[in-house]
Amino acid sequence: MRQSKIWKKATTSLSLILLSGGIALGGNYLINSPQSFAQNSDSETVTNQKNSTTEVTKTAVNLPQNYVSDVVNKVGDSVVRIDASRKVSTNVPAMFDDPFFRQFFGSQMPDIPNEQIQRGMGSGFVVSSDGLILTNAHVVEGSDEVKVTLKDGRSYEGKVMGTDPLTDVGVIKIEAEDLPEVAFADSEQLQPGEYAIAIGNPLGLDNTVTTGIVSATGRSSSQVGIADKRVSFIQTDAAINPGNSGGPLLNANGQVIGINTAIIQGAQGIGFAIPIDAARDIAEELIAKGKVDHPYLGIQMTAITPELKDQLKANNEKWQLTEDEGIVIVNVVPDSPADKAGLQAGDVIQKIDDEAVSKAEEIQQAVRQTKVGNELPLQITRDGKQVNLEVEVGVLPVPQTAKR
Repeated sequence: MRQSKIWKKATTSLSLILLSGGIALGGNYLINSPQSFAQNSDSETVTNQKNSTTEVTKTAVNLPQNYVSDVVNKVGDSVVRIDASRKVSTNVPAMFDDPFFRQFFGSQMPDIPNEQIQRGMGSGFVVSSDGLILTNAHVVEGSDEVKVTLKDGRSYEGKVMGTDPLTDVGVIKIEAEDLPEVAFADSEQLQPGEYAIAIGNPLGLDNTVTTGIVSATGRSSSQVGIADKRVSFIQTDAAINPGNSGGPLLNANGQVIGINTAIIQGAQGIGFAIPIDAARDIAEELIAKGKVDHPYLGIQMTAITPELKDQLKANNEKWQLTEDEGIVIVNVVPDSPADKAGLQAGDVIQKIDDEAVSKAEEIQQAVRQTKVGNELPLQITRDGKQVNLEVEVGVLPVPQTAKR
């Protein structure tokens, strides 16, 4: 697998402060396979007048090398612990600072500081020998201080080069040289059933190793229950706990296939990771310019179902559906690329870039793969007639609360 040149380039050009987090999987997997078994034959049996004795040739059982240990020895030194802290306002009620109340209540008034230190912990992994570290955005975003600790105990101040909340990817830089870096797999080729190994710091337990398999690939953010993210996830049955976020998910060869990032509350044996191919693309943008421009159309949509058609009919909506398949546009954001291209609520998308679509996720994927400024061809039906449109993909607006 190629190592992106940009890992080597970016060293000190950007100075934003970033943290990283990690995730680990639970349960080491050990394979024991006897190579041979004890055997006996007629020639090995000796009988005398009083008793008979069977002489058995004993062969030692050979155990194959534990592949999990190989991976840990190969990658363990590349996994780091991230400790992040930031100051947060305590929003003390104004009456607590009012001299009138303090005059009468004095020592009975609670002494609440205006700011408190909020601390977080996670994992990350080294992607270039000169100190670039990949992690989750939520581990380090908004942090005032980031501390990166290597497996051998050395600690460094980390600088956040950029975070992307929509994919939960972050990049940190530490001033170090000759660090052991990870190797990457092609996550596009990942198949359910493959072995998965994670190394991280769950619940503060450093260098925890857990194992499992890849349960599924291509899980949408809506399926995972975090609809604000714009990435498809790898699903694994490995155990994920707080502190694992940002750590690597590895294959049996010790190559990174994903960044562990999420769990479903109350679930057992279900965790999720960001595919490493997508994470590397995001990381390269963060290194280059400190932010990511996400492609954007500006529509709300849903797949056509019999239930949806019945609901529209019952509610006497101004438009009705005659199509049985496709993706119906429910709403168009004003002044968005879709609005400027002439898309309307009630339009049914049949094809996108000449590919038939039946799921909203297919359209989201096509938009994500289109560069900002490029045109995306759409084939729609409107009032029973086929219409071909081209939408110039725009940049997803950054919410006011998410601006850096």
